[in-house]
Amino acid sequence: MDDIVRQALAKWPNVPGCTGWLMLDRRGNWRMRDEAAQASGLPGEPIRHEALLGFINRNYDADEHGQWFFQNGPQRVYVELGYTPWVVRLSLDAAGALSLTDQAGGAFEPSAVFVDDEGGIVFVEGSAPTRVAVLHDHDLEIFADHATLTEDSTGGELRWNNGLVLPLQPVRRAEVAARFGFVASPAARV
Repeated sequence: MDDIVRQALAKWPNVPGCTGWLMLDRRGNWRMRDEAAQASGLPGEPIRHEALLGFINRNYDADEHGQWFFQNGPQRVYVELGYTPWVVRLSLDAAGALSLTDQAGGAFEPSAVFVDDEGGIVFVEGSAPTRVAVLHDHDLEIFADHATLTEDSTGGELRWNNGLVLPLQPVRRAEVAARFGFVASPAARV
C-alpha cells in the first residue's frame, strides 16, 4: 500500500466504501463503471492512464470476507470481478521456460491448475493468502502446447518448468468463487 494511502486512512478512518464503480474484466483490464454501465450490466470503459493503473495495482487487496478492493486514499472501492481476482498471462522464454505474470506485473507461481466447464484455465498459487487467477484467453495456444487433456477435457496435465507436472483438475465455473473464497460481486452483496 502506498504511503499516501496509509496517511489518508489515518486522517479519515471512517470513509464508507463504494461498490459497482470499478471492474477487473476477464482479460485483466481495469474498467470504470459509471451509473449507466452499472444499470445496464456493462463492464464500463477501460482505464488507460498508466499512473492510475499503477496506483490501482499497488493498492489492490482483499478484505476478511474475500471482497477485493482498491484502496483509493481513505475509501475502499470494491471491485466487480469478471471472473477471478487475478488474471495471468503465460509466456515462454528463449530457453523454453514458462512463466505467469499477473495483471499488476507480478510473478505468479502455480501450485495447481483447473479446467472449468467453459474451457477456462484457472491457476492457484500456494502463497499465503492463496491467490487464484484465470489465464488470459490469448494465451490458450501456449498453454495447449504444454498441456495434455483427456478426451472429455475434464482432466489431463500441464508440463511446467523443471519437469514439474501439474494435474489438470475439473471445476465448474459457477463454483470457482466459493471454492477459492472470494466474492465476484461485492455490489450484489449490498
